[in-house]
Amino acid sequence: MEENELSGEKGTQEERLTSKNKFRMKVGLLVLFLLLALGFCYWWFFKHNRVTTDNAYVMADTARISSRIPGTIKEIYVDNDQWVDRGQVLIKLDPADYEVLVGEARAALQEVEARIKQSEISISLVDSKTKAQVTSAEAAYQAAMDKEREVKHKLVELEKKRLSVLAEYRHVKKDYERFENLYRGGASSGRQRDRARTAYKKVRAGLAAVEADIAALKASIDAVGESVKNARAQLAAAKSDRARVLMQKLALKALKAKRENIKAKLKAAELNLSYCTITAPISGYITQKSVQVGESVQPGLPLMAVVPLQDVYVEANFKETQLENVRIGQPATIRADIYPGYEYRGKVSGIRAGTGAAFSLLPPENATGNWIKVVQRVPVKIKLDSPPPGDHPLRVGLSLEVTIDTSNRNGKLLADKTASK
Repeated sequence: MEENELSGEKGTQEERLTSKNKFRMKVGLLVLFLLLALGFCYWWFFKHNRVTTDNAYVMADTARISSRIPGTIKEIYVDNDQWVDRGQVLIKLDPADYEVLVGEARAALQEVEARIKQSEISISLVDSKTKAQVTSAEAAYQAAMDKEREVKHKLVELEKKRLSVLAEYRHVKKDYERFENLYRGGASSGRQRDRARTAYKKVRAGLAAVEADIAALKASIDAVGESVKNARAQLAAAKSDRARVLMQKLALKALKAKRENIKAKLKAAELNLSYCTITAPISGYITQKSVQVGESVQPGLPLMAVVPLQDVYVEANFKETQLENVRIGQPATIRADIYPGYEYRGKVSGIRAGTGAAFSLLPPENATGNWIKVVQRVPVKIKLDSPPPGDHPLRVGLSLEVTIDTSNRNGKLLADKTASK
């Protein structure tokens, strides 16, 4: 009986151990299931369709201030960490040298303006005078030519008349000589001879008159020819004066070209004078001020920078393997190391056209030597939904942790061609 009792107690203990083990197993499986469920929920709500990187930094389109002309700093109106508005004066250079250049250019412009006005008045007077001279000379020359043609025409007419009168003279002369011979022979009366003599004398007188007229016309032709030569010479002289007017007009054109050149020099001098006042191109905070009053500066030498902290953006460098589902417009959550527990909201505004290594100073030459594959990173630009608040400002270069929600993949991989900055 004792053995039976012992065996019964032993069996009861084994049953109890077995039930405890089963209970522990069930509890363990339940805990494991709960852990898996919690892990799945955490992954689904916090990791699913999300990509994260801590290789992200605050960026801004900083305006680096430099001088456009060489000069000496006369006054500085700002200091590091000071807020400035767009157009606010930052630095003034000594303008003395540039004021002298402006004065010289203005004096040269006034001089050439006076010369142009004088030349215009002179050309106007000479032009009207020579134009009248040419008109008068042309009229005189035309009148002389008409007179010469008229006299020559009269000469031709008189020559024809002379030939007619000469023919009549010869005929009357023969009649007279015949009647004279007949009278001497007693075959004709004295009355007939006297008639023939009278007709002969009349025709001879007419011939002499025609020849005198011809001689007078020939003499007048020589005089008219001289007047034609004189009128031609006067016309040539008047036209020569007109040519001088043309030369004066060309000289005036050269003066006007010189005036434009001086105007350009004056504008350049005035621009250089205006560059003596250096203003802020954008609104922001002054940083990296590295000059003092009295220092000489050269064009392009950095003097300071203006950082627009109100327009900062995020540049997150994601691995290329994380960008498969990243699209423009997707929301992003940003956490800054400087403000633990605070979150900023933004949206993807652009994905860089190449990896960071591709645009580095010394890009890798993967086609040479031994090659080791390295996962590349691509910068992704994220714009904040609103400027950082005054109690949590962001500064350029701060480290960030960025998470992009890739659930909505309707956005584009590349920005539109017409999209503005």
